[in-house]
Parts: sequence; structure tokens; C-alpha cells
Amino acid sequence: MTLDARFGAARARLCTVATTGTNGKTTTTSMVAAIVAAAGEPTARVTTVGAWVNDELIPAPTPTEEFLQTAERAVFAGVRTLALEVTSKALGDGLARRWPPDVAVFTNLTRDHLDMHGSPEAYLAAKAQLFMALVPGKTAVLNADDPSTELLRDVIAPGVAIETFSVRDRSGFLAASAVEVRPGATRVVLAASPFARELGGVIELAVSGGVHAQNALGAALAARAAGYAATAIRAGLEQFSGVPGRFEMVGERPLVVVDYAHTPDGLVGTLTTARELCRGRVVCVFGCGGDRDRGKRPQMAAVVDERADVAILTTDNPRYEDPVAIADDVRAGAPTPRARWIVELDRARAIELAIADAEPDDIIVIAGKGHERVQEIAGRELPFSDVDLARAALARR
Repeated sequence: MTLDARFGAARARLCTVATTGTNGKTTTTSMVAAIVAAAGEPTARVTTVGAWVNDELIPAPTPTEEFLQTAERAVFAGVRTLALEVTSKALGDGLARRWPPDVAVFTNLTRDHLDMHGSPEAYLAAKAQLFMALVPGKTAVLNADDPSTELLRDVIAPGVAIETFSVRDRSGFLAASAVEVRPGATRVVLAASPFARELGGVIELAVSGGVHAQNALGAALAARAAGYAATAIRAGLEQFSGVPGRFEMVGERPLVVVDYAHTPDGLVGTLTTARELCRGRVVCVFGCGGDRDRGKRPQMAAVVDERADVAILTTDNPRYEDPVAIADDVRAGAPTPRARWIVELDRARAIELAIADAEPDDIIVIAGKGHERVQEIAGRELPFSDVDLARAALARR
């Protein structure tokens, strides 16, 4: 069977909820899968963290093969709904034309991947392909708080339902009137609407972070469009336990968080949540990747300098670039620093330093690599885990 035939055979048997955007894709996709599980159905999800059918990880040599194997095993397992994270690269490679979604979710659009796409306009155009692939009778779920939503509306075909969510102005089809963040929990109070009443007026999440409120609202609308009842949606969101490396709490007193935030906007959300939870200092360990968009490096520094008390600048994945040169680019964004800055280019030492010097009420955010298990240096992939190193440093305190 040809590749196109395999795609077509699997696609015809599945309802696909596809999520794209800069931040929140993996979490929103995983929330949709949690809702499907709460409805008592077998699940399948494909994300940048991995692909699963129920609890079985699907290993494959390439992203295309991973996707196809997951879809085909999902059909065999009786899965009704496939939760799919869609990157701009996959969209640029034509995934939406080959696998058009039934429900498409837009989380947000901020600066990222300009090294790949060349301009913000080209980056948005790649994302827009997911929504251009929707046919009449299908559904687009859009973040009303993001300016790019209005541009996406223009490319959506007549007859496609458009539903919006918001955490700012209560104008979306599903909106938050208040978001309360605590360690290990986020409470989303819903603005009055028929769907909000079906959900009980409140969504209780077992993960921390205001950004998760947006993710939950998008996932709820997407699941509703895919035919899931409010009871399953509420239960799935309450049971959702998070995604590895997405505001993952690995220690208390000091509170240590590992987060994948690697864009200026991602760092704003992560450090805002950290400040809300913190009674002491906010310490941020971060760096910027090599051979990628240099323009965001000073922007990252400005965010950290504004929102953290201590900035520990280190390496991320330097790839073929000189870590010292990357650090110089970053530091240019905070020429007259407000925060205390420390440069330690050995990432393991930087994590050790942050944890060893922390007070019990501090919160340490280790940002940039999240779930990753390797560090890319000069063409080599060396074993490296922020989570494992943080836990080891905590054990030595």
C-alpha cells in the first residue's frame, strides 16, 4: 500500500482534533486525550514529546512513520478521536493537505522558528494551513486573546464553525472570569455562558500556571466539537496530570520547576506563574539555542531581567555555535540589569548553583529544555536531563 493510501485509510476512520500555535500545543493535545479517556474510550495522541495509543509509546525512525503507525494502531485499537499536535514544520511539509482535521485549535502565535520560516508572516502562513484545510461542517477553535486570530478567520472557509476562548475579556464562546494559581493546582472560574453552566462554572486543574487556563478552555471547546459531553470534559481536565517538562515541579522548599519555555512569550508565562507562587526570590536558569533565531536572544534576556530576581545564564543546545557568543547575544538584552546576573555556561553546574544557593521560599525555574534527554553540542547528542540533574542537586542539599 502506498503512503498516500495508508494515510487515507487511517484518516477515514478517525476524528482528528489538531492543535497548532507557538506555545501550549503539547499540553492542549494531551488535555484532549485526557478528556477522551475520561469518556471511557481508548486514546491516541501524537505530540512532540512522543506518540501513544492508550499507554503504549509508539517508537518509529521518522516523524512521518511515527504518525502513521500511531494512526493505524489507533484504528486497530478502536480509537474514535486522535489528538494531534501539529508543528509549523509539519504544516509546511503538507500534513494538513494529506490529513485534514475535523477540529483545528489555535493556541497563540509569538516569535519562534524565524530561522526556518524567515519572517513572522511566513510563520503565520504555515500555521494557517491547518485552518485552510477545514471543510464546511468542521470546527475551528481560536484564541480570542491573540491578534493573529483575526487573520486566521479570513482564511477559514464559509460553513466552518468558529468558536473562541478567552482569559482576558470574557468575549469568547468559553471565557474565564478569574484564574487562581496555587502549587499543583489552577482554578479557572468561567464567565457565564451556556457551555460554562454545563461545565459547572469552574474548571479545577491539577497543574499550576495561568497559561494552563487557556489550554484547558481550548481543549474543552475542541472536545465539545468532537462530540464529548460536558461531564467527560470536566472529568478529563480535572484528571489531567500535566506533560513532562511543562512547568514540571521536581522539588519543594525550594520549589524547583523545569519548563520547556524557550521563547520570550513562553518565558513571560512561566515566570509570571512563578512570581504568583513565590514567597521568596524567583531564580531563572536559562539559555538560548545555537544555530537558531538570534533575534529572540536579547528579548529572552529582557524578559528574565524584568521578571526574575536572579538570572543564571547558561547553555541550552549550542549546536555548532560558540556558547560564549550566544551568551553575549543574550546579555545584550539587559544592558543595565535590574536582576542579579550570573553566567555559568556549564548547564549542570548552573543548575547545581541555583539549587545549592536557594532559600526555602525561593522558586527556581530551569527553562528551555524541558522534557529533552540530550544536549546538542558540536554535532553530538550528549545525555542530559534538567529534571534528573535538579533532583540530584536537591538530594545533595
